[in-house]
Amino acid sequence: MEAVDILVRSLSKPVPMGTGRRMLQYHGRSDRHSKLACWGILFDLLRSSSVLRSQVESGEVVFGVNHTMKSYAPEKSKKLDLVLCRPEFEQVPSPRAQTLESLAEHYGVELTPEQERMLKELPTIYEAPVGNVLVAFEAKACMTEHVKALPRLYDELNSSHQIVHGHSSNALSVGFAMVNASETFLSPTNEGKVNTHSQPRVMQRTIDTLTSLPRRSHHSDQGFDGFAIVVVDMTNDGTPCELVTTPPAPQPRDVLHYDRMLQRVAHEFDSRFSRR
Repeated sequence: MEAVDILVRSLSKPVPMGTGRRMLQYHGRSDRHSKLACWGILFDLLRSSSVLRSQVESGEVVFGVNHTMKSYAPEKSKKLDLVLCRPEFEQVPSPRAQTLESLAEHYGVELTPEQERMLKELPTIYEAPVGNVLVAFEAKACMTEHVKALPRLYDELNSSHQIVHGHSSNALSVGFAMVNASETFLSPTNEGKVNTHSQPRVMQRTIDTLTSLPRRSHHSDQGFDGFAIVVVDMTNDGTPCELVTTPPAPQPRDVLHYDRMLQRVAHEFDSRFSRR
């Protein structure tokens, strides 16, 4: 699986962010990290699901970015980072439509030569008006002030799967959370201030809270169909972002490890949406 490697490498490159256009790797008011994470998940899912690749090639599946979903019961709405869906209209994609490849350039996705080769081998998936949603992705990050951010982080992720399944119990809801293990972090909202973190305590508390999010094994249950936690070490001062693989980060056999999540979602997609 490539998404985590792509995310870490891409976040290592500072870009202008915020009202002052400071060179930063992360800003809480930017959705750059969410876009990079969801791009990588879709990239991996296309490589892992033969059913998805086939339906993309035939034009049966497109994607939508920042799509507002509305649940049937209870009646609520939420903007989701990325959705896979049936196209709303049967028509040839617009020549100006975004693709996974064009989004890579637009988002500043940093790929290795091997990953670029993998991308070119995939069928072209287009952005188009959203019809029936098949998979909805929501990515969040907890990079600083962990304890203060926890209630909102939990509520935003929890409301995601509730609205997706309130819209359609057959749709897959996929969540992704990035947690920072660094002891310091350059504040993106208070120039020059460096926040300090009591590590590993706040990281562990954040992971424990995220682990308690509901997950479902049947379409009648409540919770995410796939959920992953990734731990990074990032100070936001231009120092390269690094992936943390030691505990308490999820281990390869843990259900919340990214690779396990991706394998599960690919299997669920193949089982649920194959044209048998």
